[in-house]
Order: sequence, then structure tokens, then C-alpha cells
Amino acid sequence: MTRGLQAGAANGYTQQSRIVAFLSAAGTIDAAPAKVFRTHAAIVFVGATRALKIKRAVKLPYLDFSTLERRRAACLHEIEVNRTAASDIYLGVVPIIERTGGGLAIGGPGTPLEWAVEMRAFDQADLLSERAAAGLLPPALLTALADAVATAHERAQIRTGTDAVAKMSSIVRDVTVAARASASDGLATRIDAVRLAAETALARAEPVLVARAAAGCVRRCHGDLHLANIVVWDGRPTPFDAIEFDDEIATVDTLYDLAFLLMDLDRRSGRAAANIVLNRYLWRTGSIADLVGLAALPLFLGMRAAIRALVAEDRARLQADDAACAQSATIEAADYLDRALRYLVPAKPSLIAVGGLSGSGKSTLARALAPAVGPAPGAVLLRSDLERKALAGVAETERLAKESYTQAASDRVYARLFDRAAAALSAGHGVIADAVFLKSTERARLREIAKLAGVPFLGLWLDAPAAALAARVTDRTGDASDATVEVVGRQLAEDAGAIDWHRIDASRTIEETLEAAFAVARTMLPLCS
Repeated sequence: MTRGLQAGAANGYTQQSRIVAFLSAAGTIDAAPAKVFRTHAAIVFVGATRALKIKRAVKLPYLDFSTLERRRAACLHEIEVNRTAASDIYLGVVPIIERTGGGLAIGGPGTPLEWAVEMRAFDQADLLSERAAAGLLPPALLTALADAVATAHERAQIRTGTDAVAKMSSIVRDVTVAARASASDGLATRIDAVRLAAETALARAEPVLVARAAAGCVRRCHGDLHLANIVVWDGRPTPFDAIEFDDEIATVDTLYDLAFLLMDLDRRSGRAAANIVLNRYLWRTGSIADLVGLAALPLFLGMRAAIRALVAEDRARLQADDAACAQSATIEAADYLDRALRYLVPAKPSLIAVGGLSGSGKSTLARALAPAVGPAPGAVLLRSDLERKALAGVAETERLAKESYTQAASDRVYARLFDRAAAALSAGHGVIADAVFLKSTERARLREIAKLAGVPFLGLWLDAPAAALAARVTDRTGDASDATVEVVGRQLAEDAGAIDWHRIDASRTIEETLEAAFAVARTMLPLCS
């Protein structure tokens, strides 16, 4: 019998061997044999147009599928919690029955031996985990992903009365104790280090956790929001397979829910991908509370990585009869634990300002720098063009009327940018501010914000000839900036005063400009690799 199963699940596990053989066979789901995918808690049988998913007859520290009735209840709840985000995918729950005359069937009269979630089949290549492995997560898809998560969190039911500190303390304790209980000698030391670092991070985050719970940021979320649980369905990133076995586990801070996705993106696709999602999400929510809440992000990321380590350990136990698979899962667990430690002891934050006239390449440079500015997954990007659209309540590419560009309107945009920069820095997170910054008072204000936060400041000013600026703004499409050639002309006529920031020649290629800016940044700041 597979090691790691509780005694109460043994009969169910034996019975499921027959079910697995039946659902895998040609002619059961489709004419051809089903494709079978196994996780630590489920087995999925995928045909051409539909799929059936059964719960493994297992009892683990955090879930109990050891009886048929528990598995049926979990299937029913899976439909309930996933239909909001993925109603087109989830169809219902069907029994796998023993026919009166003998033999198995899907549905119909007979004795239910197992229950299955019925779903529409999709191409496994459309899972974001598969797209990440193939290098197919372009910025537009990542932006749509962040939008989907922000929308889901906006709709999620607020859960009041949650002791957010006690909840995270319980997560730290339960995850590390469960992982430690069955860890190999090679993992035990790592788990102990993760627990100590997590307890320190929790102590730092306590005031923020309390405030966020009071503000309604604890909600019934997806709970398991990693890339293998998101599929491109009908052209849109669609989360599915939300936690169904325990509502309490899925009732979490929205940033803790997001952290699973950010951690997984960071690991699979790199920090730049995770940074795009973080910044789009923060812009979509527009919440100062979310910026202040970044103080808890090191804890959230660390515990999400630790949970994946625990899952990998469980998989190693369930695959103990396959030495190669078990070893691979143990190596994966070690990687997640190392990653958890890096998150829990975050890099120091900095404030970088990128200024210059419209068309100088500020936003391109800011996006390139952001993943390198700690803590993970990189700096909060504050772009004046996007803050202006947020104040107006319009989509990022919707052009605004001239009255949105008065001096009073501009002052409101910069005030919002400064407030958000201060909030993120107060949370211990890095910030990159991207705006024209023509006024010396604006540049001085940023330096003051950095000083008050006790973080290093770096100002970068991009210079380019008037003809190049005009050509670039003319060629823009699908961008948040409304700048025109006329706007560039007015900026050129304005006296910016003495600019004491590091000046970068932005008349060259994008690659050359980025190389010059990074060279300056590396001498001034601790950048992440």
C-alpha cells in the first residue's frame, strides 16, 4: 500500500484502483483511453470534450477524503466554489456506480462506489503552468490575469470577525509542523529555519494584518491560486480548482491569495512576470490598504512557498514506490523551502524616480528596473499616466479631455503618486516613480519621501532630442499616455531648473539606454539578480 495513507483510507484507496482502471479505459469517457493526471489529492481523467475528477481516498493533515461521503461532499462543494469564476467549465457531480447486473457505469441506477466532478475538457497546453514552461506568458496575458484576480477578489465574500494574526500564526505552525513531522534529514533543518523566519515576519506584519481584517480584506478566496489552477478559457485567464475541502483554509487576506500566484510566477517565469501581475493588481484595486499591506507580502510569499514544499513532500510519500518520482518531489520541496527563506528575509527597499519629457522612454526603463528592486517580486511601479486614468475612473488607454491636463489636475495626479509612494515605502517595499517631474518641487518631494522612509533614493533623468521625442509619441499605440507632439513642445518650452539627478542619454537604442541606467543603478543601490 502507498506509504502515507491513514488506515481509515485504506479500503477506499483499494476500491479506487478499480475505479481508476474503469475511467482510464477506452470507451468510458471517450472512444480513446482517457489521459490521466494525478495530484496528491485528486485523479483527473480527460477525454476529448469532457473530464471527470475523483478525490483520492487519502487523509492528510489538512484534508480528509477518507470516506465516500466526504469525497461526495467535496465534489459538490467544488462545483459551488468554482462556478463564479469558471461556470463554463464546471458541469456537475456524477456517481460512478456498480450496476445491478455487474460492471461499472457513469451515472444511472445502481450503487455509487465513487463520485466525480464533471467538467468540460480543455487542452492542457492552455494551463498557465504549461504556458509558463513554454515561455508563453506575454505581458498582455499577465495583465489579463491580474485583472481576473482583482475582479474575483472584488466579488469575493467578506468574512468579518477573523483574527488575522491568529490565522497566520496557525498557518505558520501547522504547515511547518506537518512538514517537519515527515521530513527527511536534508529538509528538517530548512523547515526549522523557515519557521523561525516566518515567526519574525509575522511579528513585523501584525499591525497590518489586524488593520486589513478590519477593512474587509479577509475574504472567501480561491485559496490555491497557482498557475496549474488557471487556464486560458475562451481567450481569458480563468481560475479553477479553488479549495473545496475547507472554507476556513480559503478564507484569507486577498494579498495572501495573490501571493500564491506571485510566488509561482516568480519560480516558473521569473520575477519580471510576477512584477507585472503585482503592479497591474495594485493599479486595478487602487487601494492604499493594499500598498500598506505589502508589509505582509514577505510572510505571505514565504508561507505559500512553504505550502508547496509540504505538498511536494506529500507527493514524495504517495509516490514512494517510484524512487525517481519520490526523489524529484523531495528536490522540489527543498527548492521551495530555500525560496521561502529568501522571501521571509526580504531585500532592502529603495525609491527610484525616472523623469524626463514625454517620449524619452521613462516607462520602458521603469518596467525594466522594477523586478531588480527589492523586496520580491520587485518594485511598485507608479506611473503618472496610469494614476491620472485611475483618478478619472477610466481604462488605461482611454484618452482624456484637455481639462484633465490642467495644472490643478496635474497637482492631484502628483499628490496621488506621492501618497502611494510613501505608503508602499512605509510597508518596506521598493518603489519606482515614473513621471515627467519637470518641477523642481516635484523632484525635491520625492527625495524627501525617501528620506522620511529611511531608504536610498536614486533619480534618473532621460534626455533625448526634440525630434526623437516627437517621433516616439507619434508612434505610440495602446498606451496610457495621452501625450502628443504639442504636449512635447510645451514641455520643451518650460524651464525645468537645475536637474541634479543622474542624466541618461536616451537618444540611443532602448538596449543602450537600459544598459546605461542599470550601470548607474548598480553603483547606487542593492539590486536583486
